[in-house]
Amino acid sequence: VTAGDSEVEAAAQAAGIHDAILSFPEVCANRTTIVVAHRLSTVVNADQILVIKNGCIVERGRHEALLSRGGVYAEMWQLQQQGQETVSEDSKPQTTAQ
Repeated sequence: VTAGDSEVEAAAQAAGIHDAILSFPEVCANRTTIVVAHRLSTVVNADQILVIKNGCIVERGRHEALLSRGGVYAEMWQLQQQGQETVSEDSKPQTTAQ
């Protein structure tokens, strides 16, 4: 399952698997699970995250370790967090000055 693309995400929701992906620990308990995700929040609890760039694994590790390295994963995480803040700001009710 690929998460992140709005069309794919909508399809995942329609198929009823979007919430299952977000409840990663419960779905993946006691089994090997491979998740392909563009939305990094989907994999923050994964035992191993492989960062692939141009078809090559460029980083590997847990979420916290990858963030502390300040590499490709950390850059992508920061960009996605900034994007979420922008969405959050955009969804706030507009106040008008009087």
